[in-house]
Amino acid sequence: MTRVGTALTTVIAALGALALAPAPAHAQAGDLACLPPTSSTVTFTPALTTLPQDVTVHSTNLFGPCTSATVPGITSGTFSGTFAVPGRSCLTLAGSGTSRSTITWNTGQTSTLTLNYTTQIVGAVYTSVLTGVVSGGLFQGDSVVSNQTGPATDILTCTLGLGTVSGISTVGALTFL
Repeated sequence: MTRVGTALTTVIAALGALALAPAPAHAQAGDLACLPPTSSTVTFTPALTTLPQDVTVHSTNLFGPCTSATVPGITSGTFSGTFAVPGRSCLTLAGSGTSRSTITWNTGQTSTLTLNYTTQIVGAVYTSVLTGVVSGGLFQGDSVVSNQTGPATDILTCTLGLGTVSGISTVGALTFL
């Protein structure tokens, strides 16, 4: 994994406290869709500046409203975690890499995801695109696509040396195909 873009990715990678599903479900096309306000909130302690520093990252990811044709009881999912990231600055929030994460659904079942991600800043918008597979648990074998966006105003101000980044919030969708 590259150091570039690991802030948001680390959020997703931090999902890595792997949990085991009771029994994997057989994958079927169009298994799951989680629509906005599916969201991710990442906070940095201390706040990011232009200088690399060791930070504590806390991530909260809320998935939903969700619908599934194969598991109708699923309406939402969550992940939260806290982890240390060395050498982070607001200049390294865009990039690409890989991550592994586990979502816990409202039913108590879990899905472990193996993902490729790309984060970028275009204009004043922070964008995160994830693609990959459900590598374990519920919906194993499905393809995963997630797109989220959020404001990049604090990031842009920080990169100019005029402020800090205490967090990033994005909203989007998650689909298992």
